[in-house]
Amino acid sequence: MIYEFRTYDLKPGSVQEVIKRFGDAYEHRQKLSKLTAFWYTKIGPLNQIIHVWPYEDAAERSRIRQEAGTKDYWPPKIADFIVHQVSEVMVPWSFSPALMAGDHGPYYELRSYELVPGMLKKMQERWQSNLEKRVELSPLGAVMSVDLGTVNKIVHVWPYKSLDQRALVRKEAAEKGIWPPKGGGKDFFKQENKILLPAPFSPMQ
Repeated sequence: MIYEFRTYDLKPGSVQEVIKRFGDAYEHRQKLSKLTAFWYTKIGPLNQIIHVWPYEDAAERSRIRQEAGTKDYWPPKIADFIVHQVSEVMVPWSFSPALMAGDHGPYYELRSYELVPGMLKKMQERWQSNLEKRVELSPLGAVMSVDLGTVNKIVHVWPYKSLDQRALVRKEAAEKGIWPPKGGGKDFFKQENKILLPAPFSPMQ
């Protein structure tokens, strides 16, 4: 399984209109394949949307995208609102949960780290050593590596019922020495964090 994360920066004030137009087009597009999630930023880079598409492999992605491009309803009529686009294809780690439809949020924390070259295996080992204890406090949505896009980048998604729950869980994890994994600070040189909310039609709510 692979996931394509498409991140669009939008003109200020256009997010809700883009969500409406995207949702209208998705009513037809989902006949070809369904979204995993559609989020917009609540905290972090403003005026940003992220839509996540699952595929069995690169061949299925290519076939479905080619077919979608022949339809008059796709892509959604949102080009006038887009100022920047990034597409990244990601592969889940062997011990990662799958991103699943359901009422997990509504708050999703998306954290991305750009690793020092050659540090991926060590980062995975550190995660695996303490992850069982960490998910006793709150579930992991997924952790994955970018396969096509930014090199040496990992992304992890954490759902929370509220921002208060997030703060309490992170505080408890740090006080108990559970999380973040120890010794990983030298493995990466850049971090980014976003708090996301789901669009009404997002399978992950």
